[in-house]
Amino acid sequence: MKIPVSVESVAMETNDIKRFRIKHRFNEPLPEIHPGAHILTYLPSNEGVIIRPYSLTNRTTDGRYEIAIKLVQKSRGGSFRWHHSVTVGTELEISFPKNILKPELLGRHHVFYAAGIGITPFLTMLHWCKETGRSFELHYGASIKEECLFYGYLKESFKSETRFYFSRERRKERIDYYCSLQRHPIGTHVYICGPPSFIENIINAAKNLGYPRERIHFEAFRSNQIKTKTSPFKVKIEKKCVPVKEDQVLLDVLNENGLSIPYSCRVGQCGTCEITVKKGDVLHQDSFLTEKEKLSFMLPCVSRGKGLIEIDHNSLNLI
Repeated sequence: MKIPVSVESVAMETNDIKRFRIKHRFNEPLPEIHPGAHILTYLPSNEGVIIRPYSLTNRTTDGRYEIAIKLVQKSRGGSFRWHHSVTVGTELEISFPKNILKPELLGRHHVFYAAGIGITPFLTMLHWCKETGRSFELHYGASIKEECLFYGYLKESFKSETRFYFSRERRKERIDYYCSLQRHPIGTHVYICGPPSFIENIINAAKNLGYPRERIHFEAFRSNQIKTKTSPFKVKIEKKCVPVKEDQVLLDVLNENGLSIPYSCRVGQCGTCEITVKKGDVLHQDSFLTEKEKLSFMLPCVSRGKGLIEIDHNSLNLI
């Protein structure tokens, strides 16, 4: 189910990040926002509908949503169109709010590690921590102060809980996450968002220091880009064999062929679109399935087949 909305305002936050305020097209209040929530945006284009996930950055109860979008230099249409074509009054559709990342109620201490645009999912979570009296801290890295998204807002609202790191300024500071992780008390939950290498390094450091996996949380939105050069392949569904081109996403191909497979994040992180593979080899590119699960399942939002794969139609959780 989608919600019809329009863009109410657009603001330039940094040289390459814009903030968009969205309202219901028929002036109804948008659904309640929970800490760490995101939405899928369905933006019409000449090439079809561009679907992208974006974290909600506001916590207001006025029935509006706000998202911040960074212009990616090699954008395949998502951020480029948002930055160059979307203006006040632009109409589109969005999903209901969804949560991959959310604060753990039983956490003794909450530590947020953000880099660049990775601050966006944490804004609502920081407010939740403060309003409910939770212990928390934020470590936020950016190249320079001028490129630090919501710098003034964070300094005013969470001054005592936030430490900034600017890698291209005189002191050339970077987050010493290994040292930081060692100082946190037992029962700490760690939340990470930023570039893939940033997330991976902190996850590995936390694991090496003995953090239980269930206390490490991360969000890694990206567009549906293939991390490894791949070739076209085919997918067999019952007696039908469907081709998937190099630049196509398997999830989209399956839905275009009438399967209506549910999805949420579209980045291989939530497991909503999981399907069962009966035969064939899969190029797994998700961060959700375990190695054992990858022997039988795949996430078609990011993963691909090799040659010919066959999926189990009877196991599909169709909408």
